[in-house]
Amino acid sequence: MRKIYKLYFPAGIAGLLLVLMMASCSKDHTNPPVPTVKPLATLGLYEVDSSIYKRIFIPISGMGTASIPTYYLVFDTGSSGLTIDAHGILPASMITSAGITVPGDSVVVNGITVTNQTAVVSFGNKTSETSEYGNVAYATVKIGDANGSITTGRIPIFLYYKIMDNNGALQAQHSQDIFGVGPGTSFASNAISSPLSYFKTTNGLLNGFKLAQLINADFTFNGNYVKSLLQIGLLPSDVNPSNGFIMHQLTFFTQGGYSPDIPSTITYNGNTVAATILFDTGTPAISIIENNNAANTEATLPAGTNITVTTGSGFKYNYTTSSSDNITDVAKPTFTGDPRTIFSINFFTQNEFIMDYQGHEIGLKND
Repeated sequence: MRKIYKLYFPAGIAGLLLVLMMASCSKDHTNPPVPTVKPLATLGLYEVDSSIYKRIFIPISGMGTASIPTYYLVFDTGSSGLTIDAHGILPASMITSAGITVPGDSVVVNGITVTNQTAVVSFGNKTSETSEYGNVAYATVKIGDANGSITTGRIPIFLYYKIMDNNGALQAQHSQDIFGVGPGTSFASNAISSPLSYFKTTNGLLNGFKLAQLINADFTFNGNYVKSLLQIGLLPSDVNPSNGFIMHQLTFFTQGGYSPDIPSTITYNGNTVAATILFDTGTPAISIIENNNAANTEATLPAGTNITVTTGSGFKYNYTTSSSDNITDVAKPTFTGDPRTIFSINFFTQNEFIMDYQGHEIGLKND
């Protein structure tokens, strides 16, 4: 026979249990603390000038599992994907004048997977084009140096074995290592995108980056490290209109994916030109306004010319040309082979820039 026991609790204990149960219920309805949203990293860049030319470089201090020299890549908002010379990265025995030796479909060397997928990556227009020849590869990449760094997961990159100008002249090794942070994919291979676009984000952080205003005085001939220029990962407040950025929705194309080009209107010397604009840190000196009705195939605007740019989303930018800064040419697209107007790195000395990979937007802000 099953025995039945009467449960008995002294009144004091019963009261205590009731209090504990109420406290427990109360805790169940307490909202958990909201995680603090922080960027993945905030890194410095190196600012270099030479005469009228300005460049910003980002260091790469690791790739795969082997130690490599620190290489300084052009930080380029006008292209997508990391391209770097294979010399110093791969064993010299793998690199010939005819290409990178890859037995089979791929080979793994020092944690870098080099595929047999070859491509040619070109930069510039038909008057100044350079072309890199090489292979698609996959590796972890350490972005930054002893001043601060962050390491990616395995991402697609482009290893080139030679680079040539549009006259067929071979260029120096590592002379055109590019850190392309544009929103789309490489025209050479849709497997390659901005190395910053592959980072995983959580807790409301958006996938993208913010580039602070560049200061002219920070550019030096030997190179000057300037901290906190590049924020990797966007805070929700960064893209909030109250923060001053005007966001521009980007257009998707079958080739190249989302385009960084922004529809705009340009006025100068009484001319008004409907334009598609690229704001390009990779162009070191001379902005080029494309105008089908230009008087010459290409000519430099006189010093003291005022230029106004107004985007379709309402961002406005004004500047004045001089003989040593903000140099601007006007050209016919039939001459350059590129219908886009390209504003050089000088734009970034007056403005802040956001690339939102997640929302497919570019944000611009006057400073």
